Amino acid sequence: MQEITEKDRRNELRSLLDAIQQHPERDWSEARRRIAVLQRVLGMYAPALDH
Repeated sequence: MQEITEKDRRNELRSLLDAIQQHPERDWSEARRRIAVLQRVLGMYAPALDH
């Protein structure tokens, strides 16, 4: 089993945010929930994007 690092979480967060920005027409409900979790884990309390 591979350890998940803070860098891995930040990369996942950046990837999700980039995908939402590139395709705002899609339903990103599940991704937004994951973004909220990643932000909490990383200590970022800013709300997820509202696009």
